[in-house]
Amino acid sequence: MMQRISLFSIPIDALTMEQTLDVIEQAIDEKKQIHHTVVNAGKIVMMQDDRQLYESVINADLINADGQAVVWAARFLGKKIPERVAGIDIMQRLVARAHKRGYKAYFLGAEEEIVSAVVKLYAEKYSPSIIAGYRNGYFSADEEIGIAQEIASSGAQLLFVAITSPKKENFLYRHKSILQNVNFIMGVGGTFDVIAGKVKRAPKWMQRAGLEWFYRIIQEPGRMWKRYLVTNTMFIYYVISEWIESKKPLEDKRIRK
Repeated sequence: MMQRISLFSIPIDALTMEQTLDVIEQAIDEKKQIHHTVVNAGKIVMMQDDRQLYESVINADLINADGQAVVWAARFLGKKIPERVAGIDIMQRLVARAHKRGYKAYFLGAEEEIVSAVVKLYAEKYSPSIIAGYRNGYFSADEEIGIAQEIASSGAQLLFVAITSPKKENFLYRHKSILQNVNFIMGVGGTFDVIAGKVKRAPKWMQRAGLEWFYRIIQEPGRMWKRYLVTNTMFIYYVISEWIESKKPLEDKRIRK
């Protein structure tokens, strides 16, 4: 049975990578759908002011902590998340399993040359048979239903959506009923850019140290420094505020309510 914690009123599943993959495989075997999402420090900050994003995330079936800062914050606040479960690692592991188990995957998002490069790479590494279809991530709101219907009829068991937040979360939440025969649907952000080699992923030691954000700033300083300065500062503020609130006597909390 899955265990959940609550962090800033956001439910997070306290699962390891292996436990997460087991839950996903069971859903596929039982022909059920799992709507998966991840949270990191930046997304948690966005969710405080974006109600639609908040609803799209908390209504997912499976929510992992994709961010070492989230794991550390939970532990600091006396809550346990066993490890970081990164979306890019889930996708890589599931694509490998797709080859072994006979699943098909649909890839939605990024620029045309990026998503086609990802599909070509996986087709060559594993087999073209794992590819149910793909499409770039540039489309209007009027095209969304048609795209969801196309994915639903593709025969895919897995859907990976590489679009920025909050668009990917809202797309999956809005259209998961259309996608109900796709057993696993998840947003993977900038993962296609990494797989295609456009963006380099931080070394393992930086991932473990929670410094992937710093590695992104080094690669794209003009675009990333302000985003991370603001979101990291706000995230630290939320953590400290929640810690202070947790130390207040119970009677004080009742009065405040």
